[in-house]
Amino acid sequence: MASSPRHSTHHPTLLLRRHYPNFCALAPLRPTRQLPSLPQQQLQQKQHVGHDPSPSEPTTAAASPATAAAAGALRVGIVGFGNFGQFIAGGIQRQGHAVLATSRSDYSGYCARHGIRFFATADELCEAGPDVLLVCSSILSTEAVVRAIPFRKLRPGTLVADVLSVKQFPRNLLLEILPPGFGIVCTHPMFGPESGKHGWSGLPFVYDKVRVAKEGDQAAKCEQFLSIFEREGCRMVEMSCEVHDRYAAGSQFITHTIGSFDLYYGLFMYNIDNLDRAFEKVKQMLYGRLHNVLRKQIVERVPIQ
Repeated sequence: MASSPRHSTHHPTLLLRRHYPNFCALAPLRPTRQLPSLPQQQLQQKQHVGHDPSPSEPTTAAASPATAAAAGALRVGIVGFGNFGQFIAGGIQRQGHAVLATSRSDYSGYCARHGIRFFATADELCEAGPDVLLVCSSILSTEAVVRAIPFRKLRPGTLVADVLSVKQFPRNLLLEILPPGFGIVCTHPMFGPESGKHGWSGLPFVYDKVRVAKEGDQAAKCEQFLSIFEREGCRMVEMSCEVHDRYAAGSQFITHTIGSFDLYYGLFMYNIDNLDRAFEKVKQMLYGRLHNVLRKQIVERVPIQ
């Protein structure tokens, strides 16, 4: 049930929270995934620790690219290493995987302090052969960033993922640009550096395995990548990109108009069919509020404030 106008006017953020779609409500409908087993080296490290770490604590030591390869861990290349890219990198490292990074800005100092290998260009990162390439750019820059990535320099069958808050746009873009043999998984971590600063436990992670080959090790790499977020405690919700954007359209219209024009613009630039639906929802909310005001004025004789 929608929140009353009285409550929403007193605290706008409560209105946003109540009107955001509950993707986690669909999680129980999904079969429980069997987590890939941790590499033996990581199991030994976990047994050596004398207490159970909290979700915000590292469960393993940050893996360097060399030790990660030796232990069977993933090598995840991140394209776009701003605040969100760094935030996601922390969770990847906590699960014992190696992080490679590139960005327009120079984050070599940050990477050196955190055991991450930084590359000045996407060409150099691709030549390093990551198992997973994770695009962490903004919505407005994503197309230019993706088109500039030299995918031909990646190993055949590399898994490519994104973290945008809209899903059909990156899905269609990656299907257009990537060679047929490359895997595609579109994800939306519905949290960030602020909401996830004390750990990711219980936070929703929506994903769609758009194109993952059953033969070879691509499927195993995909499960291993998704298990990073599952082991961090995220509530995993498998949902198609189309359904995700349909659920998110109305709520993100309100949220991002207030909080972030960048995301709001991207949502409707690349999901234009949902624009009328979102405006209709806002109109209904405004009409509902007006109805309550008129009812109080006419029936209850309460003057308009």
